[in-house]
Amino acid sequence: MKNLHNALQLKQLYLLKQMGYRYTDIKPSDLEPDPAQLPNDLENLRKMVEKCHLCDLSKSRHKVVFGEGNPHAKLMFVGEGPGATEDSTGRPFVGRAGELLTRMIENVLYLRREQVYIANIVKCRPPGNRVPTPTEAFTCRPYLLKQIELIRPKIIMTLGATAYRYLTNDETPISRVRGHIIHTDNYLLVPTFHPSYLLRNPSAKKEAWADLLKVKELLEKRG
Repeated sequence: MKNLHNALQLKQLYLLKQMGYRYTDIKPSDLEPDPAQLPNDLENLRKMVEKCHLCDLSKSRHKVVFGEGNPHAKLMFVGEGPGATEDSTGRPFVGRAGELLTRMIENVLYLRREQVYIANIVKCRPPGNRVPTPTEAFTCRPYLLKQIELIRPKIIMTLGATAYRYLTNDETPISRVRGHIIHTDNYLLVPTFHPSYLLRNPSAKKEAWADLLKVKELLEKRG
């Protein structure tokens, strides 16, 4: 898939680590990662991610937050990164923002949370819930891309600017791109606001609800 371009090659990072490099600034590569680098099933991929120490986030995490949900989900949500509650439980979106996301899934899409798949750009919590750095995001992104490859969702809904930017390499403000239907080779992508933003800005819920209704219609059309 084209959006695998610019992902880091984990094999190269492991090699640098073995050569004595600790953590170094990285830039997106124009090369695709070798699919042989990562397991071809979610459980073994999870085990690999739980042992990952490729960036500084591994030093402060309590638990890796791999992702959860239906491994054959038609709809996948991608957020920014774990918060404090997620870091302590190892589950994505279980704090206040997660409660809101669950209500959005149930009350607008009429789906159970277990029917979709939920993951993040980074699998470990950035200290203080700050935005992941480019180094952290690009180091972790191959794991997410592999999850997408294995789950094969028909639609991905990115939650917030960070998720959208690092999944698409597009820096268009989320306020301008939200609700748009973006066609890729393998799925449709629909950006919307992050639930944390909606908690801080309740007036934006109307727009997020409209985005969800658009996703609901797409799911119905695509079966």
